[in-house]
Amino acid sequence: MKSMKIALALAAAALGTQGAMAALAVGAKAPDFTTRGALAGKTFTLTLSHQLKRGPVVLYFFPKAFTPGCSAEAREFAEHIEDFKKAGATVIGMSADPVDDLVAFSTKECAGKFAVASAGPAIVSGYDVALKMRPGMTDRTSYVIAPSGRIAFVHSEMNYAGHVKSTLAAVEAMKQK
Repeated sequence: MKSMKIALALAAAALGTQGAMAALAVGAKAPDFTTRGALAGKTFTLTLSHQLKRGPVVLYFFPKAFTPGCSAEAREFAEHIEDFKKAGATVIGMSADPVDDLVAFSTKECAGKFAVASAGPAIVSGYDVALKMRPGMTDRTSYVIAPSGRIAFVHSEMNYAGHVKSTLAAVEAMKQK
C-alpha cells in the first residue's frame, strides 16, 4: 500500500497536479452516497459503494453542465473512456445540477459513455467541493477512489485541463500494483 501511495504521489508530481482546494486527503475514507444519475439520457440510482465493487472509481466534480469548461472536460473524459476501462476504472461526473439537466448532458457532452450524477448538499459537503464564490455549485475536483473506499488520488484545479490525464495516470499506477 505504501509503495502504491508513493507511486501515485510521484505520478501526481510529474503531471503537476494540485490538491490545494480539496479537503479529502489521499488515504481518507470516501463518503458513500446514493443519488440520481443519468447515463446516455436514462436516469438511474447511483450508489458509490456499488460502483466500487467493480474497481476504482474516478469521481470528478464539475461546476455546471453545458458551460464551456465543463463540456470540454466531459468530452475529454468521453474520448478516453476506453483507457479508463482498460485500467479497470469507472468514471462518474458529479455536479450540483438537477438530474433533469444532467440527462441531456449525459448524451450530448458525455456521448453516452459514462454516468453523471447530481451532488446534493450532503455529497458536496462530504467531499468538500462547494464552490466558495458561487454557492450552489461545485468546484472542479477529481478523486480516484480505490475499491477499498479510500481516496487514492486528488486533483483539484478549476482549469479542466489536466484532470483526465492525471486521473488516468493514477488509475494506471494502481493497476500496476
